[in-house]
Amino acid sequence: MRAGLLRSLISLVMTVVRSLLLFVLAAVAEIGGAWLVWQGVREQRGLVWIGAGIVALGLYGFVATLQPDAHFGRILAAYGGVFVAGSLAWGMVFDGYRPDRFDMIGALICLAGVAVIMYAPRG
Repeated sequence: MRAGLLRSLISLVMTVVRSLLLFVLAAVAEIGGAWLVWQGVREQRGLVWIGAGIVALGLYGFVATLQPDAHFGRILAAYGGVFVAGSLAWGMVFDGYRPDRFDMIGALICLAGVAVIMYAPRG
């Protein structure tokens, strides 16, 4: 009985870790892709930047299909929270953006929503 419970727990942890890594990968592809397009257009860096952004945005669309949950609406709703927090982090790293406390509070609320949507017990 204990071995079965331990296997179930390990399987659950691995599923959550995989899901979180996929959310991070999706955020890098979507936010990075949008940033590349922004740089290509707004900062006049050219078509190569825009093209790279379009490719990254396309890859983002495929990453969501790798999530263990089969419900498109749930995955995209939860990813919305990751996108909010990831966008602030991207701005900090690549644009020198300094989020204020309300940005941070909002991002934490969004991430709490991600946890509830994706990982609350169901059944």
